Amino acid sequence: MANASVYAMLLVAIVLEVIGTTALQMSQQFTRLAPTIVVMICYAAAFYCLSVTLRVIPVGIAYAIWSALGIVLISIVGVVLFRQKLDLAAIIGLALIIVGVLVVNLFSKSVSH
Repeated sequence: MANASVYAMLLVAIVLEVIGTTALQMSQQFTRLAPTIVVMICYAAAFYCLSVTLRVIPVGIAYAIWSALGIVLISIVGVVLFRQKLDLAAIIGLALIIVGVLVVNLFSKSVSH
């Protein structure tokens, strides 16, 4: 699998995880059927896509990218869809997560480019 397609698959895994986590909030502790089904499907598909990326990307690096971008994206979803508030400390923390992912991807020799 070429590097571009591996990272595309990782992006798909991240998007599916964010959709699944959004549905998790909407499921109201699994009391609503449709969002609960979306959670199960999206999480299963996200983990499958993540597993495919592990053929090329080391597990620690893939998981760091997947979880970090998932955290940032679901925080944005929380603000936009669920009207949740982020204080300055949360915003700084999210910025540090983004910087961490950039450092890993731009400077680490552990990442296959």
